[in-house]
Amino acid sequence: MADAVTSTTISDGSHKAVIQITGLSDGTGESAVTKVDVSALNSRPSDGTACSGVTIQKLYHSVVGYTQVQLLWDATTDTIAIALAESSNGHMDFTDVGGIKNTSGSGKTGDIQLTTVGAANLDSYVIILELLKQYG
Repeated sequence: MADAVTSTTISDGSHKAVIQITGLSDGTGESAVTKVDVSALNSRPSDGTACSGVTIQKLYHSVVGYTQVQLLWDATTDTIAIALAESSNGHMDFTDVGGIKNTSGSGKTGDIQLTTVGAANLDSYVIILELLKQYG
């Protein structure tokens, strides 16, 4: 068996995308699984330029179990965007500080990946990301 996971696009506009990701573990866990593929987001309507990255503006989460759930910026060496604590829930708004920007280095793709730490059977998460899209 494998963990049961979903990634659902709630909205994908010219400036903003909202993505909901969920997971229910069978104890296997996830390691650097792509949850937001920026190349799959809609292009800029005015000129067709592809989305090349995102900034995390807001995050809503519910984590049951797991030692930690990590959101990662995909690159040659992934960097942690944010780590969510064991059995936690809440809402984080980063708009006043310009959002959480991609700080990864070489090989940066713009994608967001997820890793779970300390997975046990029936651990779960629901994460909703409000993302500001970047082009070019």
